Amino acid sequence: MILIADCGSTKIDWCLLNGTEKVAQIFTTGMNALLMTEEEMTVRIKDELMPHLANYKIDEIYYYGAGIISDEIKQQVVNALKANIPTAVKIEVDSDLLAAARALCQRKPGIACIIGTGSNSCYYDGEKVVDNVSPLGYILGDEGSGAVLGKLLVGDVLKKQLPEHICQKFLEEYKLDRTKIIEAVYRKPAANRFLAQFAPFLERNMDVPEVRNVVFRSFTDFFKRNVANYKNYQELPCNFVGSIALKQKDTLIEAAQQLGITIGRIIQDPMEGLIKYHSTVQ
Repeated sequence: MILIADCGSTKIDWCLLNGTEKVAQIFTTGMNALLMTEEEMTVRIKDELMPHLANYKIDEIYYYGAGIISDEIKQQVVNALKANIPTAVKIEVDSDLLAAARALCQRKPGIACIIGTGSNSCYYDGEKVVDNVSPLGYILGDEGSGAVLGKLLVGDVLKKQLPEHICQKFLEEYKLDRTKIIEAVYRKPAANRFLAQFAPFLERNMDVPEVRNVVFRSFTDFFKRNVANYKNYQELPCNFVGSIALKQKDTLIEAAQQLGITIGRIIQDPMEGLIKYHSTVQ
């Protein structure tokens, strides 16, 4: 049996396969391998996952996760998995970016992108990620992401760049003022998540031209500053996974078309694509 994990900082989606048949799907608390010790990951897997797997013999594990940035961190995750699932003869640990590439492109070359709370992209040759423009986070990069869209929205509200009724609507809806916003962004932790929570406000007000322009401009920046750096970017499909990409797909497609970029698949999350990838004979 094969166990696939799509791991984020908030939750982990585990899927157990017997050939091409989905045997079980389990959700546990997320793990960021960069921020957790091997011991902490071992305990979390034992406590939250293993009670669901008591009756299954697992042969292979494919784990894609947040914070997988070095071979040392990969090995820590491997060790945590092996300690709990000693029957596994193969354990592969890699980044969420490779998960997106495999889910979106399968075994064909393409450009794979993530646009959710943050954003990322890569050139995938059908086997591995061969080029990656660093996303740089929401302060220096992460164009198109929920955090950056929220940052642009808040900045435009406070600097009165949007229609007055939209500015007032935003502040009232979220019970915010300038002081509370400054406090949350500059003095409290997880400012990216604070800002990303405002992406739905943009979605609900896309009929306002100035609001739509915030989203369109950020997507255009994403293509220019990331996708346009990959070879053959106008010849290969540009594929997306993530909530923002899916909910704003019409605007995303329009921004791409203006730059001669062809959009391929847009999906909410990678699991179904990963199931197909790992259950298909090479």
